[in-house]
Amino acid sequence: MATKHQIGDVSVSRVEEMMGPFFDPNFLFADWKPQSLEEHKSWLVPNHFSTEANMLVMSIHSWVIKTPRHTILVDACGGNDKNRPAMPPMHKQNHPWLDRLKAAGVTPEQVDFVLCTHMHIDHVGWNTRLLNGRWVPTFPNAKYVFSKQEREFWDPKAGGGKNDADTQEIYNDSVLPIIEAKQDMAIDGTHQLGDGLLIEPAPGHTPGHVTLKLRSKNEEALFSADSMHHPIQVWNPQWNSGFCADGAQARATRRRILEHCAEHNSLMLPAHFATPHTGRVKRRGDTFSFAFEG
Repeated sequence: MATKHQIGDVSVSRVEEMMGPFFDPNFLFADWKPQSLEEHKSWLVPNHFSTEANMLVMSIHSWVIKTPRHTILVDACGGNDKNRPAMPPMHKQNHPWLDRLKAAGVTPEQVDFVLCTHMHIDHVGWNTRLLNGRWVPTFPNAKYVFSKQEREFWDPKAGGGKNDADTQEIYNDSVLPIIEAKQDMAIDGTHQLGDGLLIEPAPGHTPGHVTLKLRSKNEEALFSADSMHHPIQVWNPQWNSGFCADGAQARATRRRILEHCAEHNSLMLPAHFATPHTGRVKRRGDTFSFAFEG
């Protein structure tokens, strides 16, 4: 479960919530064809595609960044005890995620910033935990960083995004308690978050989706969030997932990220790639390939 990288003076650890065969490939990718499996079978099976289940293998995890000055959590998975009947695998979860965070050398009190790359169900859950019947911030000393556009889009009162009951519940139990505790930090556009950490807009998957670049001692890593859900999209950057809000924008963002990683030899740390979870993007004609690293 553990994955650790050193980027200059900065350590990065992966904290897993769950991993396994989650999605029928035809459900996640409209462009998936039977020959897609045959073409990429050498690296897809068994780590990224289960032939037994005929499903894509994926992970839900957070990244913990420890710089000389700050501890930053990137995305907060699905969380425990959340009422999610529309998404059965995430309904009333009971995962030892906090124990795994501790095993990575971090307690909730030590986290300085929580970056929510966007506000989907599997990225904001551990923002809060259930205590005496109330949802309270899991990280009592942290500032929770949201894209202003993203927060306004999902706020039921603002009416910018979906306004169904499931979406409202996610906002109300995992975002609103942060705002009420005055631990929120809304940013607009590009934002420097401490030394060597740059938050950048990466719209398409959601309107206010962001990524994070980390630079230290001439080394770079890029936390790509949900610009890609599965490594098959590195080889096929035109493929959107079924969860992308704006298809054309998502494709443009994905290609920009892949081009940057290839040009700068950046370590790409996605939010959902199964084992190996990270790697380097390589050019392959007009498209790309992925050299897995861990």
